[in-house]
Amino acid sequence: MSMQIDNEWGKIIVSNDCIAVLAGQAALDCYGLVGMASRKQLKDGISELLGRENLSRGVEVRTETDGVHIELHIIVSYGTKISEVAHNVQSKVKYVLNEVVGLKADFVDIVVQGVRIAR
Repeated sequence: MSMQIDNEWGKIIVSNDCIAVLAGQAALDCYGLVGMASRKQLKDGISELLGRENLSRGVEVRTETDGVHIELHIIVSYGTKISEVAHNVQSKVKYVLNEVVGLKADFVDIVVQGVRIAR
């Protein structure tokens, strides 16, 4: 599913994959974040650290009738305050999506799947 923005010049259609890549890149810019985790491995209890080429795999975008809901699966750095890192990721993702796409994300949910030592 995709999102459609209408303006005076026509329509802009933004795919969920595009939104996921933008949200993943914005999240990786935050301090205290080691990387994104695969959302498919949550049920197995294994958190796989994804590289920059797989940003959208750690992000789930759902377009609902009342807005856009984003869920990010992250791995935080050891020694950082998890709640602060999660709050910073939420703020950064909302800001970037608003500035780049003009999209107001209703919910940005964070799932912390692990803690690793940053290298």
